[in-house]
Amino acid sequence: MSLVGSEEAPVEVLETTKQTGEAPPRNWEWVERSVWTDRMLEALEQGVKGGVWFSLIDKVYRLSTLRAAWKRVKANGGGAGTDHQSIEEFERHLEGNLEELSETLCNGSYRPRPIRRNYIAKAGGGQRPLGIPTVRDRVVQGALRLVVEPIFEREFIAGSYGFRPGKGCKDALREVEQLLKDGYGYVVDADLKSYFDTIPHDLLQEELRKQIADGRVMDLFEAFLKQDILEDLALWTPEEGTPQGAVISPLLANLYLHPVDVAVAAAGYRMIRYADDFVIMCRSRKEAEEALERVRELTQARGLSLHPEKTRLVAVADSGAGFDFLGYHFEAGTRWPRKKSLAKLKDTLRQKTRRSNGHSLATIIQEVNQTLMGWFGYFKHSRKWVFRRLDQWIRRRLRSILRERKHRGGISRGYDHIRWPNKFFQDLGLFSLDMAHQSLLQSLKR
Repeated sequence: MSLVGSEEAPVEVLETTKQTGEAPPRNWEWVERSVWTDRMLEALEQGVKGGVWFSLIDKVYRLSTLRAAWKRVKANGGGAGTDHQSIEEFERHLEGNLEELSETLCNGSYRPRPIRRNYIAKAGGGQRPLGIPTVRDRVVQGALRLVVEPIFEREFIAGSYGFRPGKGCKDALREVEQLLKDGYGYVVDADLKSYFDTIPHDLLQEELRKQIADGRVMDLFEAFLKQDILEDLALWTPEEGTPQGAVISPLLANLYLHPVDVAVAAAGYRMIRYADDFVIMCRSRKEAEEALERVRELTQARGLSLHPEKTRLVAVADSGAGFDFLGYHFEAGTRWPRKKSLAKLKDTLRQKTRRSNGHSLATIIQEVNQTLMGWFGYFKHSRKWVFRRLDQWIRRRLRSILRERKHRGGISRGYDHIRWPNKFFQDLGLFSLDMAHQSLLQSLKR
């Protein structure tokens, strides 16, 4: 058997093996071309002998791959890991650091360092664990992902949207909205319980071995899965899961659920999945009940469990019935930001509009605008009342600041809307969500 993608030998491609007819045409513009040459892409499209890829480690430790991975690590930012080396410090000796990584990967002496575990607040309360690898390990994981992601991406189906090239939340939301319009009125609203923390390592490695036959690449995956975690002063080795925050984790998470995606699609159900959050759109209650039971069986077989409180069946035609998905609430044929999304926005704006804020009003408005513009870019397809109410709430916050500066104190009330009318804030450049939404609607009518 030939070594696929080696420097000297040509890639051996099966003449009769073609890309499956069920998969949509692939756009490979996103791949790293220093790794994925025309010859390798041809092999990827037509299929390699035996269906598995050999000799990939040399692509990982190649300096050009490590440089490409470094650029992405730098662009993503992030803090230092357990070695306390920042992105800026790594960059000061960039070529030396990359050469050292290349050499240790080549001779097999590379070992990932422990991951620093932090916790971030969840919108609905509680905390979510976040793993922060060292910069050097992020670079290596990035290089590994550049090499192997196209191999798995070729197999992933259209209904999977999370952390994939050319796909995103907005695409998933559009499909949900279209299916609702097409009469899919029963929804399995599901959530996997602690998904990233409970992925079984042995079953995940089985999925990797279906496509990867390079033993050193598999050793590298195993090293990252068993990477020690430093939490406070305790050092421990995980027996399952892949840490949220690691560069390679989203790809591994999608790979592990790929058999579930395929089985659900083969059963005729329309599942739209974004990482561990998914909905199954159905035309009848019976179909939805059967779909829920099927996905429960599939996830249990993979050592996973559906969240008992966050998984339910929704008949969207029922009065007051709706479901949340990717930050939106869907109900009565329309959608708007879910309560947690609105609460998160208001919490952010409260920090920027405290009455004790010592900045000029123009500076405060500039900072508020940055938040509002980004938020509107995602939630612009909501009901119009959302924007009008938020505009009113924001102006009230700003009037309270002005009251404080006039030594009046308290929240905005009385004649404040006359002292500082809406036009006053408009002239200062305050971004109006309501006006932006009206402009959007006008542009859609043209």
